[in-house]
Amino acid sequence: MKRLTVPVLLAVLLGVLLWVSMTGVLNVYWQSVIMFMGINIILSSSLNIINGNMGEFSCGHAGFMAVGAYVSSVLSVALFTKSAAFGGPLLPPDLAVWLFPVILLAGALAASVVGLLVAIPSFKTRGDYLAIITIAAAYIVKSTIENIGIIGGARGFMGMGGVMSAMTATADLPWIMIWVFVGTVFSVWLIRRFIYSTFGKGVDAIAQDEIAAEIMSVNTNHVKLVAFMVSCGLAGLAGGLFAHILGYVNPGTFTILKSTEIMVMVYLGGMGSLSGSVLAAILMTLLIEYLRDAFGFINSFLHFVSVIPDSYEVTQVWKWVLIPLLLVLLMQFRPEGIMGRRELSDVFPGLRKFYKFKG
Repeated sequence: MKRLTVPVLLAVLLGVLLWVSMTGVLNVYWQSVIMFMGINIILSSSLNIINGNMGEFSCGHAGFMAVGAYVSSVLSVALFTKSAAFGGPLLPPDLAVWLFPVILLAGALAASVVGLLVAIPSFKTRGDYLAIITIAAAYIVKSTIENIGIIGGARGFMGMGGVMSAMTATADLPWIMIWVFVGTVFSVWLIRRFIYSTFGKGVDAIAQDEIAAEIMSVNTNHVKLVAFMVSCGLAGLAGGLFAHILGYVNPGTFTILKSTEIMVMVYLGGMGSLSGSVLAAILMTLLIEYLRDAFGFINSFLHFVSVIPDSYEVTQVWKWVLIPLLLVLLMQFRPEGIMGRRELSDVFPGLRKFYKFKG
């Protein structure tokens, strides 16, 4: 019965989220904040597979997020809504509820395949050289999207709101909240299964000493390939959910700044700590929203006293001053992050009785 504790708690949490969303107890703004927490949990925990558990250095996670966002968005709009780019819907909108998970998985699969751009070069490169390759891969993705006119190019792509409306017409539920919750739980479960499996031990072995891992019969190239594809695929899943939350996606969102934000969450939580990635994602989401409110007030005041023109915004400028500064401070004063390589069950051993895992 103890093993059912976590599933029951998750079911109760989902029920509470649905109730507060449908009754208006939780306004749209805080619903969005909670959903972005889920997105950030997926992004930070998936990048932690590469940068934490495997000891590599990837700086282009936003590029794989972009692949998932665009592939899932284009598929959902083409299949279930009328658009200028694709004409009428290819399938009845009523099927959107049932096929939406398939569309998200398609975006995740596409991101996994694009992840090969990084996985294969990682066979012979590490550290700074691999970081340069990941940045290059992210900009290849971004530049490619900007030059495909049918999906809006640099202007962006929209229409996903119609897909959400089709789901709501089928059953009046906050569907995007449901899918973000399911996607987040699935991602954390999958990563935990992966890292604590026998195959996942090979990932940790590469981080400790790649040459020694090869001597001990670990197929390091195969392990790297799978780890990169899992990590990039989950980033694509997060991108698909992200695009459908906003109803609009733009290639300018997926720059090195977005990748930096994800890296800060990884290092803040702790390298190789899944619990740390989850905690850091929640903290970072709340911090970013707090800064948005704080600097939004400062921005309004500066406009009022005519210190800056009305067209200028300081909110985003200061956000990207403080987030990299947080990364610098982490590296200087607490490079191990909040949790180090520990999990919550290491800090609180009593939690182990509620879930058991055999690798």
